[in-house]
Amino acid sequence: MVRVKLSRPARRASLVVHVAASAGWLGLTLGLLALGVTAATTRSPVTVEASVGAMKLFADWLLLPLALLTMLSGLLLALGTPWGLARHRWVSTKFWLTLATTAATAFALRPAVDEAVAAVATGAPLPDTGDVLLGPVVSLSAYVFMTVISVLKPWGPTRRGRRLRASAARR
Repeated sequence: MVRVKLSRPARRASLVVHVAASAGWLGLTLGLLALGVTAATTRSPVTVEASVGAMKLFADWLLLPLALLTMLSGLLLALGTPWGLARHRWVSTKFWLTLATTAATAFALRPAVDEAVAAVATGAPLPDTGDVLLGPVVSLSAYVFMTVISVLKPWGPTRRGRRLRASAARR
């Protein structure tokens, strides 16, 4: 595996970008949840249309760029620092969850929002309120979980991490 050691300024800049992008992604998800709850609970067609329209704006222009920036900055940090991508279980878990939530955003959440916007634009009621609520709830749960494991760093090293640590101790 290619391993590049980041300089201290590069590591710090990457960490700032990663934390800011992750916080933005979390904040947008909270916004989507608030808009979804509003669309699902209001009786005003104008409010439903405005809510799903705002959700579409978030989903189309903001979520995927922040998701990709979070993933790329996380990869840079994993590959450019001693944490590694496969040395610690919490790093691997964050990577796979980030990949899964990014894919879910692209292939489930965005189409559900698009469907809601299309239905509401024709004057139909909101299709299935679960569609506009489930994505943000699942995403929010994943992001909070990833934040917790980033802070607590549970579970210790992976088998590979233990092997690398042992070989470095023998040198």
